[in-house]
Amino acid sequence: MTIDYTTLAKTIAALTEGETDTVSLMATLACEVHHADDRFDWTGFYRVAGPDLLKIGPYQGGHGCLTIPFSRGVCGAAAQTGKVQLVPDVDAFPGHIACASSTRSELVLPVWNGKGRLLGVFDIDSNQADAFTRRDADALTDILNTTFSAVP
Repeated sequence: MTIDYTTLAKTIAALTEGETDTVSLMATLACEVHHADDRFDWTGFYRVAGPDLLKIGPYQGGHGCLTIPFSRGVCGAAAQTGKVQLVPDVDAFPGHIACASSTRSELVLPVWNGKGRLLGVFDIDSNQADAFTRRDADALTDILNTTFSAVP
């Protein structure tokens, strides 16, 4: 299945119009993105919950890790650097945290509010190797920026 990011962005915008609650936005986005593409095996958020610490937020899929320090794993790298992590083979990523043994590739995007404060990361896992592209990263970054821009 090829994901239609234009339609997905319009759907998410319509569902979240006027909403500024972070958890409500995260829950809606996780659900819509997860069901938009068969490559997405686990889709969810890890929220900044303290200095250099992420805690699990709304997600779709099997259980995730409850906490992730900024110093560990793909999610930690995205939070620590503020940069998208596009990982074609998680086994080749130093310090990868295996929350699910089925994960083969991962895409993690930092999530910022409209004032530039890091809210957390958006994590998408796939049970397929090399499942994600730069197109996925760019389109999802645009959706995240639009969705969370009004969050205080």
